[in-house]
Amino acid sequence: MLFKELVSFYERLDAVSSRLSMIDIMSELFKKSEKDEIANIVYITQGVLAPPFEGIEFGIAEKMVEESIALATGFTKDEIDKEYKRQGDMGKAAFALKEKSKLRRMSNKEYTVNDVYDTMRKLAATSGSGSKDQKIKILANVIAAATPAEAKYVVKYPLDELRLGAGDSTILEALSVMATGKRALKPELEKAYNLCSDLGLVAEELASNGESGISHFKISLFKPIRPALAERLPTAEEILEKMGGTCFVDQKYDGFRCQVHKEGSKVKIFSRRLEDTTAMYPDLVAAVNKEINAHSIVFDGEAIAYNEDIGEFLPFQQTIQRKRKHGIEEKASEMPLRLFAFDIMFLDGKDLMNEPYRKRREELERLLERGAVVRPTGSIIAKEPKQIDEFFQATISSGLEGVVAKDMNSPYTAGSRGFAWIKMKRSYKGELSDTLDLIVVGYYLGHGSRSEFKFGGLLCAAYNDKKDVFETVTRVGSGFTEAQMIELKRELDKIKSEGKPKRVDANVEPDFWVYPKYIVTIKADEITKSPMHTCGKAVQKDGTEAGYALRFPRLVGDEAIRKDKGLDDATTTKEVIEMYDQQKRVKIEDS
Repeated sequence: MLFKELVSFYERLDAVSSRLSMIDIMSELFKKSEKDEIANIVYITQGVLAPPFEGIEFGIAEKMVEESIALATGFTKDEIDKEYKRQGDMGKAAFALKEKSKLRRMSNKEYTVNDVYDTMRKLAATSGSGSKDQKIKILANVIAAATPAEAKYVVKYPLDELRLGAGDSTILEALSVMATGKRALKPELEKAYNLCSDLGLVAEELASNGESGISHFKISLFKPIRPALAERLPTAEEILEKMGGTCFVDQKYDGFRCQVHKEGSKVKIFSRRLEDTTAMYPDLVAAVNKEINAHSIVFDGEAIAYNEDIGEFLPFQQTIQRKRKHGIEEKASEMPLRLFAFDIMFLDGKDLMNEPYRKRREELERLLERGAVVRPTGSIIAKEPKQIDEFFQATISSGLEGVVAKDMNSPYTAGSRGFAWIKMKRSYKGELSDTLDLIVVGYYLGHGSRSEFKFGGLLCAAYNDKKDVFETVTRVGSGFTEAQMIELKRELDKIKSEGKPKRVDANVEPDFWVYPKYIVTIKADEITKSPMHTCGKAVQKDGTEAGYALRFPRLVGDEAIRKDKGLDDATTTKEVIEMYDQQKRVKIEDS
């Protein structure tokens, strides 16, 4: 496929807002794709070069792109800067300048999709002395050979500014329509995606081997499995009822989620966001090799800093200091970690994901029975609510976060949230004790004492994973430090949108819309019904429409932006509704 053909599909996507229309356009695109290019088309559509665990970044900044455009068009950097300010978008600026340029097209070469993708991989791989100039020239060569429309997307791609409005869920549905004409294959495609965390690979497998290839998809070592997630319930009684009268109860550690893959002496560790964090944990890598007697294994755990002298876990604010690129060995010695394993998915060539939890737990405890650094989580088997309550209180008293109850007969449900795992965080007197991880979709200007920061608050949304949209749930105006306001203004200015972004569903309008990219952690007193917000919007008994909203929301945490979390980690609309229902039940019980 020629790159100009891909661009024509992107222009069509840009012109529609209906999700069904987007699915139709993308399925048409995928049908026209060759087997050896469909993975690259998926990556480009996602705005990435590879799945997150490969850690491949473009490594190019706006100023470098401006220099590339200057080389390709003959305009000065000042002229390009003026056009950029006029357009407010570097891709649109490149389009306009290419149209005006006397050097409009310096080559008769027509780039294919694979040509452009391979060039971007080459650009990303360029490093060392003189790499900046090399990157500028590589990009300039593509821009010079491009039409104005092609140049727009050649520039947008490495700057992470494609913003086509197509989330993973929408791409999966489009792949299903491509293969079957219907969206019914999406659950099978999603299962495959959950096993490898690589949407390009799933597309390639489907294009090459059809539905059979997807149905036989297997775990691959060093391709992280998308993590299982837990639901919430407020009481031990409800947990046991949901679990059928008996359950396993794990202590919940507030540290780094670590998915560990080992084959021979090779070990890799992946984060909650599926990024390769192996280099940060040399102590854990050494411990896995020393303490685990298995040739190949994949297991899930949580790493937390531990003070050997006093025998206590350190709070997350201290544990987070282990997340660094420099001085790793020194910090590992100063602040050693303990890795608490809570599930196992693969062992010595055998997929354990469909085995019942009790069997997976037995294997885990057998492997880790002598571990000094890698250990199983503290746990009990509970048959009475009192056992869960007492274990919960003891866990909180030891400085940990809470507990997670687990269905003893359940499989490992990769990438999905369900009642196989249930977090217990209590609500008292109808107050909302849990926090929410929400997506920033807009911000407001500051007034009064905040006018100097030009920042007054955020418009935040929950993720509706069924509709693949972001539904507003609150405006947040408190809890910010001065440093956080400065950081938020700086980062949000980089992702401003001219209008409401495609996947945002909102009735209210902020001073500035931003593209959904960042997560913030919000605490509130209560969830209420509100006609102002679209989260869970439904017709009420009186015939009016109302969604859910937060009462007295405020930002919490030392970090304004949760850079350890992606959009898939956001609190879902379904969770907001469940939290509202739980809160309502507690109020009735307390009255």
